[in-house]
Amino acid sequence: MSHLPDRRSDWSAHERPFASTGQGRPARRPNIVFILADDLGWGDLGCYGSLHNSTPVLDRLAADGVRLTHGYAASPTCSPTRISLYTGRYPGRLEGGLQEPLVTRDSRSGIPAGHPTLPSLLKGEGYDTAMFGKWHCGWLPWFSPLKIGFDVFFGNLDGAMDYFSHIDSRGEPDLYEGETPVEETGYYTEIVSAKAADYIRSRTPDTPFYLQVNYTAPHWPWEGPADEAVSEKVTAATRREQLTGLFHFEGGSLDTYRVMVEALDAGIGQVMDALDERGLREDTIVVFASDNGGERFAFLWPFVGEKGDLEEGGIRVPFIVRWPAALAAGQVTDVPTITMDWTATLLDAAGAAAAPTHPLDGVSLLPWLLEGADAPERDLLWRTRGQGALRRGRHKFLYDRTAKPLWQDYFGGEGPRGRLFDVTADGREKADLSRELPDLYAELLKTWQEFDAALLPYPPQARPSLADGEPD
Repeated sequence: MSHLPDRRSDWSAHERPFASTGQGRPARRPNIVFILADDLGWGDLGCYGSLHNSTPVLDRLAADGVRLTHGYAASPTCSPTRISLYTGRYPGRLEGGLQEPLVTRDSRSGIPAGHPTLPSLLKGEGYDTAMFGKWHCGWLPWFSPLKIGFDVFFGNLDGAMDYFSHIDSRGEPDLYEGETPVEETGYYTEIVSAKAADYIRSRTPDTPFYLQVNYTAPHWPWEGPADEAVSEKVTAATRREQLTGLFHFEGGSLDTYRVMVEALDAGIGQVMDALDERGLREDTIVVFASDNGGERFAFLWPFVGEKGDLEEGGIRVPFIVRWPAALAAGQVTDVPTITMDWTATLLDAAGAAAAPTHPLDGVSLLPWLLEGADAPERDLLWRTRGQGALRRGRHKFLYDRTAKPLWQDYFGGEGPRGRLFDVTADGREKADLSRELPDLYAELLKTWQEFDAALLPYPPQARPSLADGEPD
C-alpha cells in the first residue's frame, strides 16, 4: 500500500494567485478537450492534497494551467451535472434533470434532440465533435450523443458499468459505437483513454474539434486493471440482483480506489501525449473536472457531505483548465465557478452563440480569464429533492427540506429550515451565521425560493421499472 505525503504545502509554494495577462483571446480558434471523472472527490488528486493517490499527470496539468479551488459541479449527482454541461442550463429545466440520478428509460427522460447543446452549437461553427465514455443523459431509441450534436460516440449509456464485462445496472451489455451495440475486450478506463487518444491522432490541423472524454472511474464497482476475478463476481451478482449488484456494497478498499484513480490519471496521460504528438498542445483548451463529489473511499477533507449532498463535499470538485496559448501556467484561484460557466466559456472561445430560445444559466469566464476584467459576481444556485443551496461571494445559504437549524433546538421557534455559512473560512459548514446576519439570510432565502419556483416541479417519486417504459 502506498502512503504518500501531504503535498498541499508544496503546491502552495509553487502556485501564484490568478492574474489575467489582459492580452485577449488568441486569433486561432481553440480545440477543446473536456475530461470528466466520475465521483472523484475534492481531495483525490495530489494537487488538491491527496494523502494516498499518486496523480502526476493531473498534477502536471494543474501546474501548466489554472487550478480552481472553488469549482462547483451543477449537481451532487452525475446525470444532472452532465445535462447541465451539455445544455448550459440548470438541470431542473429539463424533466431528465429532475432524476438524481437518471434511471427512468422513457421518451421524456433525457436531453431532447432539438435542444441546443454545447456539441450542436460548436458543430454549427464548423467543429468536429466526439464523445468517448459515459453518456447517462437518456436511453435509446429516444436519446443518444449523436442526437445532440456529437459526430462520433463510443461508450456506455447507463450511469454505471462493470469495467471488464461492460454490463449495465440491469446486467445487460452496455457498449455502443454510435447507436449500435458493440463488444470490446479490456478495462474500460484504458479503452476510453485509447479511443480518445486515437481520435486526437486522427485530427487535421485545419478543422477544430471538441472532444468529450467521460470516464466512469473512480465510480463503483471497485475494480482496478488487474481485478478481472472481482469483475466476474460483480457481474454474476448484477445479473442476479438487477439495479443493486453493480453497487458492490461489499467490495473495495482505499488501496483499490487508489489503483482506480491512478489508472484514470495514466489514461489521461495518453490523451495529453496525443495532443503533444500532433502539435496541438498550445491551441487546445483542456478542462478537467468531476461530475460531483466523491463517495465511500474518496478523500473530501475539510468538507462535510458527499455525493448526493449539497454540502461542499457533494458539489465542490477538482477543476483544472489549461490553455497554453492564452493562460499563464502555475496559477490558482478561489473564484467560485460552476459547470454551466464552462459551457458558456467554451462557446465563447469558439465564437459560438447560445440559442436565444434557450438562454444559458452560466456566464462566460473569458473576460476575466483573458481580458483583465473583474471576476464575475453572481449567485450560484442548486436544488435537489432534499436540499437547496445558494453561493454568493463568501457566503453559502443551505436549505434543508427535512432538517432544522441547530439553534432552534436551543432557542425554540419555527421558521425556514436554512443555515448560512462563510465557506471561505468554514468549509465544514458548522458555524451557522443565520442569526448573526439575518438580513442576508432573508435575502438569500427569498432568492433561492424564487429560483426554486422557476424550475420544473419534482414529480412524485416512483421506483423505476426494470423494463423500458414508465416507472412503476
